[in-house]
Amino acid sequence: MTVKALRGVRVPDARKLLLGLANVVRRPVVWNAIVSSESPVFARFRDDDTVLVLQLATIGEREVLMELDPRAFFFTEHYRTIQAVLIRLAEVPAALLTDVVTESWAHVAALPPARPRKKPAVRRRPS
Repeated sequence: MTVKALRGVRVPDARKLLLGLANVVRRPVVWNAIVSSESPVFARFRDDDTVLVLQLATIGEREVLMELDPRAFFFTEHYRTIQAVLIRLAEVPAALLTDVVTESWAHVAALPPARPRKKPAVRRRPS
């Protein structure tokens, strides 16, 4: 007899997992993003928090995840060329989400720090 993995992760549990990683903060002003304090956006919630967008190391990783569990992992045309996967929180087993998020975080944490944006020059009116 086989036991099916329980599917579904509640949003508060997903948020707790993400924010429990080192140097990760929530920036609700930026697309409800979960970001590293020194790296680009690494995850964000969309579709009324039913879907988690997670940065990956490669698009190939996304293909593997979609083959592994097509109910949980997918992408839209917008993400076709972006190294990210969309995760249906109601469909993903908690243990699998933990593994994927941890792996994603290891990739993001290894990236060089984001360069600060230059502030635009202040134009002064001629006198």
